[in-house]
Amino acid sequence: MRSNPGRGLQPNVLGTFDTVVMAVAGSAPAYSLAATTAVLVGAVGLASPAALLYCAIPMLGIVLAYSRLGRLDANAGAAYSWVGRTLHPALGFLSGWALVVSATIFMVAGSLPAGAMTLAVFDPALAHDTGLALLVGAGWFLIMLLVVLGGARLTVRAQLLLTGVELAVLLLFVVAAVAHNGAARAFDWSWLGFSHFDGPSGFASGALVAAFYYWGWDVTSNLSEETRNSRRTAGLAALVGMGIVFLVFEAFTIAVNVILSAEQIQGGSANVLAVLGEEIWPGVGGKLLIVAVMMSTVATLETTLIQVTRSLFAMGRDRTMPRVLGTVHRTWNTPWVAIAVVGAVALGMLAAASALGSVTEIISDAVTAISLQICVYYGLAGIAAVVAYRKTLLRSVRDFLLAGLWPLLGALFMFWMFYESLSELTTVAVTIGVGGLAVGLVPMVWYWHRGSSYYRPARLDASRAPDDDGPYPGSGAEQPVQAGGALATDF
Repeated sequence: MRSNPGRGLQPNVLGTFDTVVMAVAGSAPAYSLAATTAVLVGAVGLASPAALLYCAIPMLGIVLAYSRLGRLDANAGAAYSWVGRTLHPALGFLSGWALVVSATIFMVAGSLPAGAMTLAVFDPALAHDTGLALLVGAGWFLIMLLVVLGGARLTVRAQLLLTGVELAVLLLFVVAAVAHNGAARAFDWSWLGFSHFDGPSGFASGALVAAFYYWGWDVTSNLSEETRNSRRTAGLAALVGMGIVFLVFEAFTIAVNVILSAEQIQGGSANVLAVLGEEIWPGVGGKLLIVAVMMSTVATLETTLIQVTRSLFAMGRDRTMPRVLGTVHRTWNTPWVAIAVVGAVALGMLAAASALGSVTEIISDAVTAISLQICVYYGLAGIAAVVAYRKTLLRSVRDFLLAGLWPLLGALFMFWMFYESLSELTTVAVTIGVGGLAVGLVPMVWYWHRGSSYYRPARLDASRAPDDDGPYPGSGAEQPVQAGGALATDF
């Protein structure tokens, strides 16, 4: 491997359209619906559409927070850098660590369905074989690992294919669901209200699962150092991507409520979209949606790999993790050491997961554990945006709402979900979610003691540097972005 520890990521590779595709792929509409619908229905029943709606509103506040913070600091570490430069470096490190842990756990939660859906295309019975699903999923994971290793341009071309086919199939079934005659129950507007929630804790449980649906749009921020005009593009792409996946999630969740019975939903488990497809289009529908889920899962494995490896790259570059993680390959311009480390750890976790239980049990615990960690780093980013823009909030109603009130409410909602749901979750989920965060205290204390410049940051302040406050000194990200750059696949 030819590498250079001082070399940065390649700028100007991705355009606006590319980044929107990445945002949609990061949230993985088909995978999220297939893997999580049964979990969401189990938590809140017919209130599933309401949980997605009322989680989307504060989640949009976090998207706005990312958009505003990205204007001040384009950094592959995203929340890791922003929180460290506004609130405290220790909280910034834990934000980055939360993403690293949640993304690594997702390698199991994502690879399993990728394997199971691939097997289901040939024989639905094989999809329930955890060992075989893990083996096939590991194969998909290795393929995506090589794609991510090959660079941002190769990555986005793969996403254009995978996400394009996925969205085309999902749109076809939205139309087919509207035209479908049979129904388990009639649509009721109360599904979008609060009447079906079992109190605040029940609402929190549903919202926590809903947060997992949306998770992943922030990959646009981790790609900011490789995006043209990223200080505007990353935030815009996240907003557009969030809007697209919200509409898809609501349409399919309502369709599940209308067309499938509770027994069908629970029986379908992690393959509920296939059950819905068979009801809408017998004989063909199930297979088509299985293909969509398979492509969605493979696509989101790729975006999650980008998030975790770019975050580790930023940490290695800042000397808050081993320096070698900040090494970039001379030819591919990718953090190949971070990619190799994540690959080795994820494959080890996949091997261990084969002894943990069924596909459904593993996914359920992984989803809730990941959701806890999402709440932590999204919530801290929301607070960071308010702090960074605190001196400019009264300049206009727009600034007060978009840089202050909405991100603040989004952050408070994330922390509230974390607190309220702890008592409702399984011991395994809480242990993985909270214990994974606690492990991060070890490298944090170690590298803080060794004097990393990350722990002496230049503060983000929108009033002092409204356009670009730049990365903090010593981060290695100070190199200017060229105006021209490589031709992206942007339309």
